Amino acid sequence: MGAERRKGGTRRTPGRAMAYAACGAVLLAGCASMPDSGDLRGVESTPRQDPQVRVFAMPPPDDAQPQEIVQGFLEALTSDDPSYSTARQYLTNKAAQKWEPERSTTVLADGPATVAGPTGSRDDGNDFSYVLTGTRVAVVDAQQSYSPASGNYGQTVHLTRDKKTGQWRIDALPSGVVMGKSDFQRNYVSVNKYYFASNTAADGSGQPMAVADPVYVRERVDPMTQMVRSVLTGPTSWLRHVVRSSFPTGTALPKGTSLAPDDQNKLTVPLNDKAAHIGRVKCDEMAAQLLFSLQSLAPTIEEIALRAGGTQLCSLAADRAAAVAARGSQTNPGYLYFIDGQHRLVRMTSGSGNTRAEPVPGALGDGAKALRSVAVARDEHSAAGVALDGKTLYVTSTVSGSSIGDPVLQSKGKTETDRLTTPSWDAQGDLWVADRDPDRPRLLLLAKGGGQPLEVLTPGLDGRINAVRVAADGVRIALVVDKGGKQSLLIGRIERGAGSGKQPSVSVQELRSATPELEQVRAMAWAGDSRLVVVGREAGGVEQVQYVQCDGSIPEAGTLPGLTEVTSIAASEDSDTPLFATSKDGLLWLPGGSGWRTLKETASTVFYPG
Repeated sequence: MGAERRKGGTRRTPGRAMAYAACGAVLLAGCASMPDSGDLRGVESTPRQDPQVRVFAMPPPDDAQPQEIVQGFLEALTSDDPSYSTARQYLTNKAAQKWEPERSTTVLADGPATVAGPTGSRDDGNDFSYVLTGTRVAVVDAQQSYSPASGNYGQTVHLTRDKKTGQWRIDALPSGVVMGKSDFQRNYVSVNKYYFASNTAADGSGQPMAVADPVYVRERVDPMTQMVRSVLTGPTSWLRHVVRSSFPTGTALPKGTSLAPDDQNKLTVPLNDKAAHIGRVKCDEMAAQLLFSLQSLAPTIEEIALRAGGTQLCSLAADRAAAVAARGSQTNPGYLYFIDGQHRLVRMTSGSGNTRAEPVPGALGDGAKALRSVAVARDEHSAAGVALDGKTLYVTSTVSGSSIGDPVLQSKGKTETDRLTTPSWDAQGDLWVADRDPDRPRLLLLAKGGGQPLEVLTPGLDGRINAVRVAADGVRIALVVDKGGKQSLLIGRIERGAGSGKQPSVSVQELRSATPELEQVRAMAWAGDSRLVVVGREAGGVEQVQYVQCDGSIPEAGTLPGLTEVTSIAASEDSDTPLFATSKDGLLWLPGGSGWRTLKETASTVFYPG
């Protein structure tokens, strides 16, 4: 599935006069009465409501004082008004025209506190200023892309009294919207929009690889239409270097379009003439982009039909989408793998309920070579194993009778912790591994699991790589990086170029934190098209297991039942596949809706293909 939804709840503020009604009814909000001078309280967040409830703020009352204007405006920002028309009523005409609420949304730990600002410049007492303050948590930009943030927030709001009407209005304010974390969770939902990898394709089939681009949309403001417009606008800045869209440049929805599926869960999407003359293959890809994207918002969508120039261009049903493009969350692993007490590679049938393990056919399962870690290719036909001392890497087939052969890579690190990490396979069948030798730390790529290792460029990397996991889409990579004893989970973008000589150029660009609040990351794995499962702890906290989005946000119900002393965790991009982990208690699994259960098998590390 796509990005997970987030929930939250806070206390209700006594100053906010609210009436709630379900099933699409309008919710009215009155402005709080405020003192004439001194500090103002923060705008505390609205309690979490039923998803069908819509929230609208009341316009400013006559003769409202400056404090009431500021308070009412901030509350109006948290409403479900599609174009913030009520919030604009708190502004002067000029300020309302200049204000750009879609430019950004700043998320604060709590609702913005409001304190009296510097004395106004006018001698007649007809202007005031107030400073909005708080602690920043995140910023959602104009592309709807989420980025974690920190530090203090402080922005000035200036008010003036209209000479003709005598009414106070805001005439200067920061661009964008500001609100508390729980109001953000109530107003916005995380969804994945989809594009195709520019320079990678699924190994074997050659299909384009669908890549999730997580964004936040306003949950009750025609989110389906928002989602389609966002897809047509193109990928976010961080991802656009490595993906493509099948929609011709300039493709858009006609003005005033509002989208809704019919009673057969089919959505017809009208497009402008830019898309009128595309071919069938390209049209199917366009439909697949929208189908994948909208299913992350509304999983019941079963078919997408595209229209332009007065005719239907094509129609794509959900059961045909897999033939158009490959997608990580649609790939079901055949087996769960782990290293047993004899340091052999063994496996259990995935999703069958059969917890009986058997050695993997071939050289890595026969016990001849003691193994420390292993990665099985996504097609499950090959495997790469690191020897028990961490010094050598072997690649071999997972069929009976295969030999282990010579190592494809050796580390010169002096200790086990200074040698090779657990390897990882990408969608093209290439193998990734980090050498932690302090004298020459490197991230390496072995094309199809062999040949001359290619050193991957990592500009901006500050620290030593302790773990590597490549996403199923082949264009994103998750790295656990150690710096000064702190272990962070970073997500990078894989860029491939022509290079020089016989080898291409491969680099990991724009590394960003997916776990800004964690001080130690002990284990991680991809658990969806844009989601990971992480074992870690905050400073001074206890170890916890949680889901995180690759953009650094926390999905709804992100925290999972806790474990202690976890050594590895196994997750698949297919969200229906259960989680497994290894700890001091052995091999454990997490059935849906219950706690961790211990299995009889002895295991040092557990994983799915990839």
